[in-house]
Amino acid sequence: MLNLKIFSQVSLQKGAAVITYNLMNSGSDSLYAYLCKSIKRDILHGTLKPGERLPSKRTFASNLGVSVVTVENAYAQLIAEGYIYSIPKRGFYVADFSNLTAQPQKEIPAFSEEKIPLTGGDSSYFADFSSNQTSSDLFPFTIWSKVIREILNDSRVQLMTNSPCGGIFALRESIAQYLKDFRGMSVRPEQIIIGAGTEYLYGLLIQLLGSDRMYAVENPGYRKPERIYNSYHVPCARISMDEAGVQVPELERAGADIVHITPSHQYPTGIVMPISRRYELLAWASRKDGRYIIEDDYDSELRLSGQPIPTLHSIDMSGKVIYMNTFTKTLCSTVRISYMILPQPLLKPFYENLSFYSCTVSNFEQYTLARFIEEGKFESHVNRLRSHYRKKRDMFLEALHSSRLQDMAEISGSEAGFHFLLTLRTDVPQETVIARARSKSIKLVPLSAYYYGDAPEHVQNIYVMNFSSLEVSRAEEICKRLYACCG
Repeated sequence: MLNLKIFSQVSLQKGAAVITYNLMNSGSDSLYAYLCKSIKRDILHGTLKPGERLPSKRTFASNLGVSVVTVENAYAQLIAEGYIYSIPKRGFYVADFSNLTAQPQKEIPAFSEEKIPLTGGDSSYFADFSSNQTSSDLFPFTIWSKVIREILNDSRVQLMTNSPCGGIFALRESIAQYLKDFRGMSVRPEQIIIGAGTEYLYGLLIQLLGSDRMYAVENPGYRKPERIYNSYHVPCARISMDEAGVQVPELERAGADIVHITPSHQYPTGIVMPISRRYELLAWASRKDGRYIIEDDYDSELRLSGQPIPTLHSIDMSGKVIYMNTFTKTLCSTVRISYMILPQPLLKPFYENLSFYSCTVSNFEQYTLARFIEEGKFESHVNRLRSHYRKKRDMFLEALHSSRLQDMAEISGSEAGFHFLLTLRTDVPQETVIARARSKSIKLVPLSAYYYGDAPEHVQNIYVMNFSSLEVSRAEEICKRLYACCG
């Protein structure tokens, strides 16, 4: 039993901030999650000032009566989200983003719910690091088929009733409740629009926001959004990134109206956008009418270390963030069910101008997924996935560190999702490494392939390693073959 101390004012460390918390109020949160929330709240409220030093892990743990691991996990999560930073041998400090808060949204009359329809590759390679194919062993076939049978027996009338344009209410309600329980997001079901894949939803957004706007994408970034924007003949700017994400001054110079980003796990670099840059982006969006941020949260449930990073949507006070997510990562790549969350100002124009579209996901899939979420089966499945991919990642990294490749390899961005970056320190040109790997039945995709235009020289021989379809029993042999490509 942990000895949870209740105290009023305690100076935890000479020169460090004075922090007091009552850990008896943690409720259903784990101790480290509650401690993380408490520190975050004090930072946001200004109780902890920018640049202020936090207590050491050991001193803090001793005064709270908890383990050092509890404090260590809380600090690690705060660093990942950008609220604090560490300086080796000096300690932990509060980050400075005090001047980057977005303007609050003007009062917008609630849109009447009465006007809203709420119801009714297979690869031949020995190792293919470009593939995100889901293994059939991971899909919950037995549970899914049981839920389908229940739906076929219980919901025959609903299955034969045409779905509203935004999707059946049962699924939208289930998603809204899931987001509230597990992501801390407060959304109404009618804000959620269901579609067969994010590509379809991008098309709807272009029609909703306008084809005369300037859209912007991350550089480097996932190439498909730009291709979709180009197919709709809308102007699209490519915005360079630094270590915190897209650069806001470049957004201004490009005259962008809408920016498409992956802030919680940038693809392909793996960057987690810190809280300071998030507020900077929100401030950019709030400075001009018609600006919006598309937050693509494509693999948020699969963060393998710590808690999922809070969404940009959850701190948006101006109604400027359009949130998007998909079930293709958590269920399987062939389940084409995605959704977006429209901010309040966009609801009326969407339902007035685009409600003639039929929902592109069948009722059978929508009702099945709704019940799958409602009964807690989706949560259990995601927990199983995290465990599976964490073990797969760890086994591959262990094989790499035990191989001759260790001295010339560097791993980054391995905390979340299905991919990480592998940097090979070798004088062998990138094109030669890729060709040699292909001759050894290994498919590599370089980071430079995700740049628009010429990639900078420093990203040569950095590779995007998607490991979801990797057979870990081959990990040792894969490392041997990769090593042979570098000599």
